[in-house]
Amino acid sequence: MKFGVVVFPGSNCDRDMQDALQNDLGKEVVMLWHKDQDLSMFSTDDCIVLPGGFSYGDYLRCGAIARFSPMMQSVVAFANKGGKVLGVCNGFQILCESGLLPGVLLQNANQQFICKNVYLQNPQTGVLQIPIAHGEGRYFADDATLDALESNNQVLFRYADGEGQILMANNPNGAVRNIAGIRNQNGNVFGMMPHPERATNAQLGNVDGIKVFELLGLN
Repeated sequence: MKFGVVVFPGSNCDRDMQDALQNDLGKEVVMLWHKDQDLSMFSTDDCIVLPGGFSYGDYLRCGAIARFSPMMQSVVAFANKGGKVLGVCNGFQILCESGLLPGVLLQNANQQFICKNVYLQNPQTGVLQIPIAHGEGRYFADDATLDALESNNQVLFRYADGEGQILMANNPNGAVRNIAGIRNQNGNVFGMMPHPERATNAQLGNVDGIKVFELLGLN
């Protein structure tokens, strides 16, 4: 599997993602500039990654301008053909703004930027510890959308405690139903606020991020 990492003006986790994929997971990585459009070197077995950061300075809304970039038009077409797309943090915001994932990311409930390790719960992986770093990571959608996500098994991760209990007390940003990450109905587009690329190396004291890539079939 080959990965393409899109670089927007304001991306600041693109090299972290490249390093994790290339050096920790041993994958081929191609850096993609936001003004380009060519994805012909990728097949639908490959994955395009939208990294964290502050694309276009987060003007208007986080991800609202990035959705109109030439590369994102190609990414949307790639996803609609069945290609895999992963959005992390700002990348998750861009996926929601572009309509590839439902819902929206709002300002954190405490109105502050949060940077710390959190616990995530997934039935297949159990409890994982993954870092977050965001000011607008509060996932929100209406009840009908949320019910559909849950009935279709589209919720990937929920904020939890170290034992895997999904409690509001362990929800760092006020996300509805403690949702930290979701996928689309076809299972090829993934979005999450936590940063798995920051937890893929034993020298950092955490390799739980590798389990995230494995869960998503991106290994």
